[in-house]
Amino acid sequence: METIKWQFDSAHSELRFKIRHLMIANVSGAFKNFDVQFETQNEDITTGKIKVKAEIDSISTGNEQRDIHLKNGDFFNSALHPELEFQSTSIEEEGDDFLIHGNLTLKGVTRPVKLHLEYSGLTKDPWGNERAGFIVTGKINRSEWGISFNNLLETGGVALSDEVKISAEVQMVKVVPVAEPA
Repeated sequence: METIKWQFDSAHSELRFKIRHLMIANVSGAFKNFDVQFETQNEDITTGKIKVKAEIDSISTGNEQRDIHLKNGDFFNSALHPELEFQSTSIEEEGDDFLIHGNLTLKGVTRPVKLHLEYSGLTKDPWGNERAGFIVTGKINRSEWGISFNNLLETGGVALSDEVKISAEVQMVKVVPVAEPA
């Protein structure tokens, strides 16, 4: 079996999250600086090994004050924990798609998660490179990672949901190994 490494295309990828605010609407954000490492045996997705790192200080919600608050100790505490990390442990077929099992580390806490992976296919770009597209979605309970800051509402309930929806759109470029001269 040939190990294939895939190069991350950051210009055509995004890592986003969404959380319910005041229980009436969602607030979305993204990590602007992140990296994905991916390798497979041949092109078999189920043999894939995935590693994702994102810089907490690159968080962007479109509101500077909220971004600063998310970086402090109430939420991610980026001074002590500058990155989040995901490492896959296995990938299995689930109908036409895949289920990724792995470990997510946030704020110094590592916990298992399951993420849904939709393989968008393989194509050649105008320069002859083979590209693969992936859509990843999932949900986590933020309090399981010690991210539990909240405010009680006078009407009952809380300002922020514990459930956080995660989504990523990722393009990877197949790295063609260079043959060593004989």
